Formats: sequence, C-alpha cells, structure tokens
Amino acid sequence: MNKSRSISTFLSSDIGVLILIALARILLQVFTNGQYGFHQDELVTMDIATRGLAWGYVAWPPVTPFLARVALTLFGLSPIGLRFFAVIAEAFVMLLAGLMIRDLGGSRWAQVLGEVAVATTPISVVQGGLFQYETLDYFCWVLLAFMVVRLLKTEDPHWWLGIGAAIGLGMMTKYTIAFSVAGVIVGILATGNRHYLKSRWLWGGALLALGIWLPNLIWQFQNHWISLYFLSSIHTRDIRNGLTGSFLIDQILFNSNLVMLFLVAGGLYYFFFTQAGQRYRMLGWMYVVPFVLLILTQGKGYYLAAAYPMLAAGGAVWLDGRLSRMANPQTARAWQRATWIALGIGALIVIAIVLPVAPLGSTWWQVVSRNNVEVKSEVGWPELVQQVAKAYDSIPAGERSGAAILAASSNEVGSIDMYGSAYGLPKVISGFDSYWQYGYGDPPPTTVLVVGFDADLRSNFHDCTFISQITSPFNVQNEEVVNHRAIYLCHDLRPPWPVFWQHFQYFG
Repeated sequence: MNKSRSISTFLSSDIGVLILIALARILLQVFTNGQYGFHQDELVTMDIATRGLAWGYVAWPPVTPFLARVALTLFGLSPIGLRFFAVIAEAFVMLLAGLMIRDLGGSRWAQVLGEVAVATTPISVVQGGLFQYETLDYFCWVLLAFMVVRLLKTEDPHWWLGIGAAIGLGMMTKYTIAFSVAGVIVGILATGNRHYLKSRWLWGGALLALGIWLPNLIWQFQNHWISLYFLSSIHTRDIRNGLTGSFLIDQILFNSNLVMLFLVAGGLYYFFFTQAGQRYRMLGWMYVVPFVLLILTQGKGYYLAAAYPMLAAGGAVWLDGRLSRMANPQTARAWQRATWIALGIGALIVIAIVLPVAPLGSTWWQVVSRNNVEVKSEVGWPELVQQVAKAYDSIPAGERSGAAILAASSNEVGSIDMYGSAYGLPKVISGFDSYWQYGYGDPPPTTVLVVGFDADLRSNFHDCTFISQITSPFNVQNEEVVNHRAIYLCHDLRPPWPVFWQHFQYFG
C-alpha cells in the first residue's frame, strides 16, 4: 500500500508529470515508426556496424554505429527497433527541457508547456522517426545545456564533470557539438563565471571530455584525419548545391510552432535582458556563438536546431513570470488557455504533415513528403534489391561466382548489403565513404554489376550492357530514381584494379 502511494505521489509530482508526457511521446512515435521502411542512411549505418565496430568511421564517430549494432542484436532488422533509440533520445530531450525550466524557477505549467512545445517542433518529430547521428547529437547538445543550468543554479563546481561528460559523449556522436562548446567558452569569458577558470573541476571536466573522445581522436590520427576530408567534401558540395543558403529561414521552419517561436524569442530576451536571467546568461551565449559561427562557416540550418530547447526553457520561465505578475488572475488564465490552444493547433498540424503515417501514394502522402522529405528515402529499398538480384541472376553461371556488385551511394550500398543475403548476393564493393577501405576483393573481379553510376564510371570498362531501369513503388521520386537510374553489367576494367581503386574514394 505504501509502495503504491509512493508511486502515485511520484507520478503526480513535477518530475512524474514530465516523465508521463515523455512516455506518451514514446508510445505515439513507436507505433508510427514502422509505416514505411528503413531510411537509406539507417541501412548504411547498420551495414557498417555489421562489418565491424571501430572507434571511428569516415562519416561518423563511433556511438551511432555501436547503437545500430545493439539494435540489430536486440530487435533484428526492424525499423521500429532501430528507431527506438531515436525515440528515447527525443523523450530525454523533452524531459531535460522540462527539468531546465524547473531549475530556472518555472512552475509546473511552464515545465509542461516547454516540454510539449519542444516535442512538437517539426525537427523533433522528424528526428524521433529516424535513427541518425543528428538525433543523438540533438540529445547531447540539450544534455550539455542541462548540465550548464545545474552548474549555474547550484554553483557547485562538481557539475563541470557532467559538462565534460556531455561534451565527450557529443564528440563521440557528431563533431558539431564543438560549436556549442565554443558558446560555453565565450559564456565563461563574457560573464561572471570567469572565476571557474581557477577551478580544478573545470579543468577536470575538460580532461574528462578529452578522455572520452580520445579513442576516436587516436583513430582519426591513425586514419590520416579522414573525417576532415569527408567533412570538407560534403560541406563544399552543400554550398555548391545551395543547401546552406536557407540557414536563416530554416531557424523558423525548424521551430514552426507559433508557441515555440514565441518561447525561443522570450528565451533570448530572458537570458540577455532580464535580471532573473542574468545568472544564466551563459546559455544565451551558447546560442549566439554557434549561430554566428554557422553563418560565417555557411553551415546547414539544422546544425543549430539542438540549441532551441534551452531557449524555449528560458522563454517558458519568462512567460510564466509575466503571467504570474498580472494584476488580474482571470486575464492570466485566459492567456494560459490561449497559449495551450495555439500550441495544440500547431502540434496537430505538425503531426498531420510531418509524422510518417500517410498511406503511400495518397494525397496525404504528397503533403507529408513535401514537408518531411526524409520519408521519400524510406521507400523502395527492398524493391531495389529485388531488381539487383534479378540482374545478378542474369549473369551467366560461369561468371557469377566471381562477379562483384559495384554500388554508387548509400542507397544501393546499405540496401543491397542488408537485404541481399536473402537472394544470395555478395557484399557490395564501393568507393563510398568507409567502403573504400574494405577494398574490391581478392582476386579482383572481371565481371561487375554496376548499380547507380553514370557513364563516366562505366567508360572504365571494356564493355557495359544496360540491364534495367531502377524504379520505385508509387513512382516515389527519391535520390535513387532521380540520380541513380540504372543497372549495367560490365566486363574487364581497363586500368588495373589497384590503380583504379587508389583514385576511387569519394564522399557522400
């Protein structure tokens, strides 16, 4: 009886309510995460994980492939199982946002408001439905902000160890957390927190961050800093393709719930221009510095998305304070109701046009795929592998045992490797990202099924025969059917394989 009462008391507490809301989010997204199939990037991450765990990879630090390996072990080849880690990460983001509001002095109303507002942004809904390092990076940024809030609230220097752990985990997940770390550094120097520079706990936290990151740093050294070349290549590509030009408008689109936008603006005001927020001004710098750096370096818009939950936390506290000081309580309650109505309408719109639940080929699907372009990359991969298997079976029996499948990008590489074993297909060879390091096999193949490459690649062979056009269900226009359109059977590479392979590495 006492145990039941204790559970009931806990669930009715501020933290209990925040946890219940996060659990509701988990249930909503878990039951909708299997509507389509794996995203092409998810397939590659899982495939890399099955080829062998390491302290680093061309495209990622080690955390994301490691969790992919865990998901495969626990759940098998299941989109819902793999994405469970993404949903959990987003649920923790929600919870940490609510806890930051609590530490900043916000009421339960403010805590719940901020938690729900963060959870119903388009970027949060999309990331809860995909297992990618962006989702885990999002969590690490928010975890870092939470640790900073705990430090500033308690003035207990031991929290520098938590800050260091969050930074170290972030660097093992995605290197963009370095932008937030730059904000922390400026926040120390530009505020009264300069006294922590004399604290052994700050430097202990820095050493802890370095210690956690060190295995990946050593891997990078051993592999000639390959990820720097990768990042430089894709950054140049993004600028060339105009993908960084929408940075400013993206900051609105990623928070396009009117209440969230209001809270974000209120958070900036709270941290920089109010007496109550002065103590937490470092959080303001943790937004402004990455914002400026990403503009100067022409970063993509979503790189900054993880900075908004902490601003929403500050905005919820600021709004809560304004309403509590209103002379007329009825007016304050009316504002609260209006805020919830606006938030509810915005949440329903986001769920309807972003959550991946629309039937393929329907008008609703067309709307969702325009607002959540990632769902296009969740369709057609088993069908692609069936087409490749049919082409592979057309190779004369005498050639088939030594034939290779040369695939162009993540679309083909991940799907063929993950689904191809059911058709007896060999592992692909490719110059794409980490796959270049796996080589082309011994002995080198003389017969090659070429999937997704253009004429420039095929000209390296003595002869190439068109086999089939690549298609997708419901004619979904994803990267595969737009940019990687056909399958060819090619023979006899003109240059020797070692010479060809030496210059074949590319990034995507």
